[in-house]
Amino acid sequence: MTSTPVSSMLLVLVASFIGSFGAVFLKLGSAKLHGGFWKIFNLQLAIGVSLFMGSSFFFVMGIRHGQLSVLYPMVSLGYVWTLVWARLMFKEAFTRQKFVGLALILLGVTFVGMGS
Repeated sequence: MTSTPVSSMLLVLVASFIGSFGAVFLKLGSAKLHGGFWKIFNLQLAIGVSLFMGSSFFFVMGIRHGQLSVLYPMVSLGYVWTLVWARLMFKEAFTRQKFVGLALILLGVTFVGMGS
């Protein structure tokens, strides 16, 4: 296998995007966990788990024809999306450290992608 097709990269990118929404729904569902074990069965948690499973489908489809060493680091782009959703939905602050972390993630994904 010599190179990674753009279609594989797009599928993994879609997987990271969907997975980031899964994290948001897990956060929303976790707010309902006080009051007993059975509160674990709530709609937001179910949606979050479903989104993670859906993102796994796209990831598997993406890695079929590409280099795992190129595609797997692209999963970390989910952290970029999650930071945006956290800011928009939960009013979490953007800090200097978060921007540095995002820059390092983007730089790393870029360099690994150039290596294919």
